[in-house]
Amino acid sequence: MNWNQLINSTRLGSKNRKSTEGSPARPEFQKDYDRLVFSSPFRRLQDKTQVFPLPGSVFVHNRLTHSLEVASIGKTLGDRVSMELEKDSSIDSGTIRELGTIVSAACLAHDLGNPPFGHSGESALSRYFQTGEGTKYKHLVSEGEWQDLLHFEGNANAFRILAHSFTGRRQGGFALTYSTLASLVKYPFPATAFPEKKKYGFFQSEIETFAKVASKLGIPLLDTNKNVYARFPLVYLVEAADDIAYQLMDLEDAHKLRILETQKTENLFLQFFDREKDAEFFRMRESVYKEVTDTNERIAFLRAIVISRLINETVSIFMNHQHEILEGSFEGSLIKHLTGSSGKAMKAVQKLSIEKIYRHPDVISIELAGYNILGTLLDEFVPAVIEPKSDYHKKLLSLIPGQYYTSSSSVYNNIQTVLDFVSNMTDLYAVKLYKDIKGITF
Repeated sequence: MNWNQLINSTRLGSKNRKSTEGSPARPEFQKDYDRLVFSSPFRRLQDKTQVFPLPGSVFVHNRLTHSLEVASIGKTLGDRVSMELEKDSSIDSGTIRELGTIVSAACLAHDLGNPPFGHSGESALSRYFQTGEGTKYKHLVSEGEWQDLLHFEGNANAFRILAHSFTGRRQGGFALTYSTLASLVKYPFPATAFPEKKKYGFFQSEIETFAKVASKLGIPLLDTNKNVYARFPLVYLVEAADDIAYQLMDLEDAHKLRILETQKTENLFLQFFDREKDAEFFRMRESVYKEVTDTNERIAFLRAIVISRLINETVSIFMNHQHEILEGSFEGSLIKHLTGSSGKAMKAVQKLSIEKIYRHPDVISIELAGYNILGTLLDEFVPAVIEPKSDYHKKLLSLIPGQYYTSSSSVYNNIQTVLDFVSNMTDLYAVKLYKDIKGITF
């Protein structure tokens, strides 16, 4: 792959014509960012669970605040990499300067496909087809389509939201630039490529769309039979921004909720630094602590310094492995290539998060609610969309917005109608609709 082809402002659905609306004051990639900020799917993220139940007296992260923080880190990562790449005279400096904007736009969109109730929402939607009433539809769809249903994937759903032409909407979905769309696809292959991984980047319905994006940008097709592509280079920066944000901010949230003690949280952040090599940091910390006595502010200070350190190190990793990244042979994430104190500290954070945060009763309770609520919604709406004969089913279908409807007779496409509807719900709307249908509220 080469940077001059990878950075392309052509928009999906534009018939390969560049937009004439842009200007030096508002470049095409900035329009991607703005288009996402003003969109309904982005606004809905404010009422979607990140990890902890949505706020009571303590405001913790939701999907919206998380996405904004990821975009902030992503912008810095992209800007820093573009500064390094500008030193290469063979690369068009005008386009490479847009890396920060492209990465931050993809960061804004990276969680758009996540259903209500955190990652448990993905499991709840999948379980309906794995062990629930949805098992009876297996013989009505292809093997590839069935793999999509068995393992609902938020990453693939985000690409669908942005690229699919829903009823009454423009061609090309959000009509984003090819480069921004490619930066979003963390797993550039369909569910059938590696069924054991349960992770993939696009549904069967969007295979051709991604192929079009890949062809335009010169992303290599590594396995023709399985539709496996190389990763778009900027995906590594989007992924790193997400990894840095959620790992560190989940710690800060857990501290605010008193799930983690102050000393334990401080020690985790301090593990990113070496007492001898980073003596200057420890002197600065002592100076700051003399002025800042508020516990939460001290934790926020440490978190900010760690983020800055990780940005520096991930940029170095990206540049040191740029050749492999452009070849499509680089393996793993940038964060997994951290070494020294940062590498050890990140592993410690990940281990503690699994043990103390993601298995906390409050987190488990929201996951259990998600299983029951989303499972019930599929129990009601999927049969209705497959056989809309009864008066009851017709009333249910009247609740689904017109943009999700399809004129296709395909069982897979009709089931997608329900999955599009349910996965785009906010937590509160899913709860309300569940209560209304079950007669709990009237």
